[in-house]
Amino acid sequence: MRNKIKVNKEEDMRRQEREMKNRETMVAILERSPVGRFATVNQEGFPVIKPVNFLYLDGKIYLHSSTKGEKIGDIQRGSPICFEIDEPIAYVIASQSACQASYYYRSIIIKGEATFVKDRDKKIKVLEKMMEKYQPEGNYGEIPLEILKKTAVIEILIKEMTGKENLG
Repeated sequence: MRNKIKVNKEEDMRRQEREMKNRETMVAILERSPVGRFATVNQEGFPVIKPVNFLYLDGKIYLHSSTKGEKIGDIQRGSPICFEIDEPIAYVIASQSACQASYYYRSIIIKGEATFVKDRDKKIKVLEKMMEKYQPEGNYGEIPLEILKKTAVIEILIKEMTGKENLG
């Protein structure tokens, strides 16, 4: 089943001319980006953001983690989550006025719900796909069962995905 993704209302994005509207472009960026940033709200009520390796697969985001730690506790408590990736392109140097300085980029922000993958076969599939992404040359062997037991696989169901770009 394909995820329903909330579309921005006009007033949601201040610079509407920068809204990335092409879903295929957003998916391509998600598939090739090496690092994402995963945000939760900790038990003191502070937002916490961490850089993570991730996989975009079947319309969802997957992360791996230890089974212990702050983000695991935040997810277990039902923290809202946010996920961000950006693709820096170029810095534009100001020539006469500082206001002319700019930055070319693409970025995607995802709001959703995080759960843990419990099914052993699905965990293995996701971790193998992550290895294919980060070590495409192969030669990494199978995931030992004792490591699999110590590894959490987090699945992010995308509720809202917005993209923004400044390409000049």
